Amino acid sequence: MLRSLKLVGVGPAPEMEMEFGSRINVMTGDNGLGKSFVLDVIWWALSGTWAGLPAWPRAEAEAASIEFQSDDGSFEKATFLTKPQTWLSEHVPSDNHILIYARVDGSVTIWDPSRTSREDWTSGSIYNFSADDITNGIKAKEQVICRGLIEDWVTWQEKKLETPSGQAFLHLCRILETLSPNPEDGETIRPTPPARIFTSDARAFPTIDIGYGNIPIIHASAGMRRIIGLAYLIVWTWHEHVEASRILKQDPVKNIVFLMDEVENHLHPEWQRRILPALLKVLEGLNDGMQVQAHITTHAPMVLASLEPHWNDETDELFVFNLKEGRVVLNAEELVPRGDASRWLTSHVFNLHMARSIEAERAIDDAKAMMRGEEPQFHKTPEDIDKALHHTLPGQDPFWPRWLVFMEKPGA
Repeated sequence: MLRSLKLVGVGPAPEMEMEFGSRINVMTGDNGLGKSFVLDVIWWALSGTWAGLPAWPRAEAEAASIEFQSDDGSFEKATFLTKPQTWLSEHVPSDNHILIYARVDGSVTIWDPSRTSREDWTSGSIYNFSADDITNGIKAKEQVICRGLIEDWVTWQEKKLETPSGQAFLHLCRILETLSPNPEDGETIRPTPPARIFTSDARAFPTIDIGYGNIPIIHASAGMRRIIGLAYLIVWTWHEHVEASRILKQDPVKNIVFLMDEVENHLHPEWQRRILPALLKVLEGLNDGMQVQAHITTHAPMVLASLEPHWNDETDELFVFNLKEGRVVLNAEELVPRGDASRWLTSHVFNLHMARSIEAERAIDDAKAMMRGEEPQFHKTPEDIDKALHHTLPGQDPFWPRWLVFMEKPGA
């Protein structure tokens, strides 16, 4: 778990500090301000490896450093050496947590201390799954790291329930149901019997019932494939960790750090308002007393609205990235319940002037200017504004009464 992070001379701002919550940490803000970058640094601080490209100093920085505090209270610092162009750190990651990092492109990186020797930690010994690796597995030399979703799913499904494989399949079914878009109304991801679908591929493929029939998972939508792949890797990671812990004669960990970039990616709003609480429920349910620290980025007001009933100011933090006068500014904000997604859109978190189309916003702004006796910007006459309002606003829009009263005045 990570308590704090301080970046100097590296990343989107000359200096950046964050004090993390012990459970939920949500980062939001415009594109390109460093949210994904911060996730990469969090991963490095907790694993000692870079999940992708390493962080690099700012061009104008004379020195660059990364400081962080772990859950044991210890402070660590890494500095960038110009020669040989690398980060110098004596930090040894804790072995009391599993890391799962789900990226926006569908790839997932996993770090499990029970399956990684300490000697390999600093040399990049992590499990980096592309979307294809999740589906088809990873092999390294003569070792099978992961058989992949297709083979594991079919194998698990065909085993008796009392076997470890059968238990893994039951676990997968429960997680898929929890992560489904609308389980209360029957919209659940339900596995159906495997089926062969290609003449050129002898494998049987997992299939799912999606309401209008059964389809192979490889033909599911992008959003569904991302969630199914993540569900599979959560099951795979945990069951492989339990098995490795058995071989090593040690207890499984009771801490998971979960990172997810753009949690709402590819998901319908109905799913956006369920996915993050559902993921927390799934991860916390992996083991008795499991502690989860989540670091999430999002652009979706529906995701923030979904967290309102689950938010705890003592354990959770909201971070907002903004660009002000050519400089990235990061603020820890209080999550104030707003009740619906449109109010989140017009809050300082997303900073939209109106939760409307650009054309409707311009028409209303011009109407307000004219009502104040000022010069409109886009529509010069009352008739032009009235035409634009009729074109962009529905009949029940709350702005209409104000405008109609103004138009009825003499001389309007």
